[in-house]
Amino acid sequence: MGQMLIQGILDTLYMTVGATAIAYLFGLPIGVSLVVTAPDGISPHHTYNKVMGFIVNIVRSVPFLILMIALMPYVRIIIGTGIGTSATVAVLVASAVPFVARLVESELREVDKGVIEAAQSMGASNMQIVIKVMLLEARPSLLIGTAVSTITILGYSAMAGVVGGGGLGDIAIKYGLYRYDSKTMWITVVILILLVQLLQSIGNYISKKLDNRI
Repeated sequence: MGQMLIQGILDTLYMTVGATAIAYLFGLPIGVSLVVTAPDGISPHHTYNKVMGFIVNIVRSVPFLILMIALMPYVRIIIGTGIGTSATVAVLVASAVPFVARLVESELREVDKGVIEAAQSMGASNMQIVIKVMLLEARPSLLIGTAVSTITILGYSAMAGVVGGGGLGDIAIKYGLYRYDSKTMWITVVILILLVQLLQSIGNYISKKLDNRI
């Protein structure tokens, strides 16, 4: 049982960290583009903003389990299997990208408009404003958002156990539900709670260390 739980923790961390990293690889640029192309952004583009915002909202509206079941045939074609940790990572990314994009968009909108206008008055390009002003000013919020995203994806990875996604969720379903092993069920619940607390604490600590406003 101990070895199985250790493997479950490793699989859960693999799915969570891997999916979060890939989700931010795609979600961060999308979130930035939504802010930049907004009507009050530094480079307004009505059509792109509306179309991309619509796509993000559509994907965000689909519950994770339904999305996972719907994407299984396509995931099986791409990676050769529709179950297991690797398949779960693929679906987690698809579900998390729009969530990350909206989170990044919200955090970047909190940046003081005066700072952006000052950078524009000094002749900074749009790319310089995004990298050296917006992302830098929003860094503490972005880091806290990353912790929130990671915890959300951790919860999704646990739900994936319903369809054989692997990790702690899979252990809880197989042993806690199907075999009526309440002890194993509660052990997995406690481990998940500890993981959530650990990830949140790490995110808060790094955010405070890098917050220039403190």
